[in-house]
Amino acid sequence: EYSRLLAAVQSSGRRLRFEVTVGAGMPILDTHRKLVDSGDRVLRVEGCLSGTLGYVLSSVSEGKLFSAAVREAVALGYAEPDPRDDLSGRDAGRKGLILGRLLGYTGPPPVAEDLVPPALRQVKLDEFLAELSTLDEEWRRRVELEASRGRVLRYVVVATPRSVRAQLVAVPVDSALGALRGTRNLVSFTTRRYRREPLVITGPGAGPEVTAAGILNDLHQLAVT
Repeated sequence: EYSRLLAAVQSSGRRLRFEVTVGAGMPILDTHRKLVDSGDRVLRVEGCLSGTLGYVLSSVSEGKLFSAAVREAVALGYAEPDPRDDLSGRDAGRKGLILGRLLGYTGPPPVAEDLVPPALRQVKLDEFLAELSTLDEEWRRRVELEASRGRVLRYVVVATPRSVRAQLVAVPVDSALGALRGTRNLVSFTTRRYRREPLVITGPGAGPEVTAAGILNDLHQLAVT
């Protein structure tokens, strides 16, 4: 479908902008475009691309209950009304697939790691929210185990021309990904030019204001080019 869409856009002489599909208002896709236009080749894109999962995971790493972190993410507008849409990892996986397609990946969508237990995936929303607290103890143990090893949990997407992955990963607490807080996203580009030291972009990856700003920028670019 992606290749057909691109072919239709090119044959019609029209332009396609979809910056906010990855990273809200962050210039992630624009950075990829500029790297390629300058003659560089992107080898790998890696990072935390879900503001919702970032908020939840950084909150539990700071001692908050998993259920409370999820409810807060919904109340603040970071998560979908049904937070399983975010906790399933599908949203992060879709963002990874978008990046993968830009890199030339032609395989199937990734099977994202689902943070929702199988027993709660199909129940009604009210029941899911009522049962959230039953997950608190397991998450507390996981967080404490990783903390004892100097690590924190982050939901990481990796896209290359050959594969796309979206999964929960333990990273060093003093790493760039480990230092993320709240809804901040971080994406690193490994390219021919930025091979030893990847190019890094970081910023808020969720919220209505930054997303709206990204849409306005796309509209502006379409209007002036």
